[in-house]
Amino acid sequence: MTGRERVKAALDHRETDRVPRLLYGEVIGYVPAIEHLLNKKCAPLPPRDYFKMDLTGLMPNPTRLTIDRFAPWYGKNADEAVNSGEIDEWGVRWKKGSYFHFARIHSPLKAAKDLGTIKKFPLPDLDQAYRFDGLKEKVDKFHKNGFAVAALAGSVFEQSWFLRGMDTLMVDMINCPETAHYFFDIASYYQKKLAEAFAKTGADIIMAGDDVATQRGLMISIDTWKTFFKPRLTSMVSTVKNIDPGIHVFYHSCGNIMDLIPELIDTNIDILNPLQPDCLDLSIIKKKYGDRLSFWGSVSVQNTMPFGTPEDVRAEVTRRIKTLGTGGGFILSPAHVLGAETPWDNIDAFFEAAEIPVY
Repeated sequence: MTGRERVKAALDHRETDRVPRLLYGEVIGYVPAIEHLLNKKCAPLPPRDYFKMDLTGLMPNPTRLTIDRFAPWYGKNADEAVNSGEIDEWGVRWKKGSYFHFARIHSPLKAAKDLGTIKKFPLPDLDQAYRFDGLKEKVDKFHKNGFAVAALAGSVFEQSWFLRGMDTLMVDMINCPETAHYFFDIASYYQKKLAEAFAKTGADIIMAGDDVATQRGLMISIDTWKTFFKPRLTSMVSTVKNIDPGIHVFYHSCGNIMDLIPELIDTNIDILNPLQPDCLDLSIIKKKYGDRLSFWGSVSVQNTMPFGTPEDVRAEVTRRIKTLGTGGGFILSPAHVLGAETPWDNIDAFFEAAEIPVY
């Protein structure tokens, strides 16, 4: 089987020769230290070829808009902020710290007092056709080379709080819902535009999601989630399925989202990610929901991948395949991007163990 055939069969809950596998960074980007390690060890091949991954990622083309349009929103520090190279196309600054890739998020609209001011903030151009020029041809090439393609459409809650600040946005949700809805409308508009454009390229999987849970449970009530996020997610999924019912929609949330899974199923998503094993019972999730969802992820990036031995990695991968891979519906990967502490031998062990047959 090619990688794409393997992915499509698994997501259709059919048997495959082995589980589809990848590093999560292959579709959303590697942290710098891991990217350097992989490039060094896998050369001259790219990591996806070296490890025979089954999927790869797709992103929009770079924006032509300039960062200096955000200068008025950074006050007296505008020159330093604009010249730092740390402001993204949404106007959010990711201020680098001293510890690996971690950054402090500077939310440009945190102090904005009224909706009229907020509505003057410049928006990205992710709805413009040039952002997707040539992507269909890129997808066709990946398919020809045997890869399934997953395209990242982005988030709603997270993108909104990046702009507004998490604490301020949560207060808005209670005290100023009109303001909260404005942020969510903007973020969901661009998410839907990205999803629609990527679906038209022929991508196999559309990735979306929001971290709405801690390891102890949801950060917001289910009723609040249903009010602010469920209609928007349902609409995005419907947009994708109207273009091609065969495209699978992926939803990501770290943390313990057990109580939210029935609501997610109701939106018609197909794949749940990342199945954070440090706070979820994966066997229960497979038993309760494995007939209605596929799963992607499951190998600990908090413990096993960075701090376990290669033997620990192989044992966990074997358990995950046996627990989640039976009957199809499983893509094996670490539960998130690999941290800088992750040793090469553990990455190698991950793929070595992933060769075992499921059936």
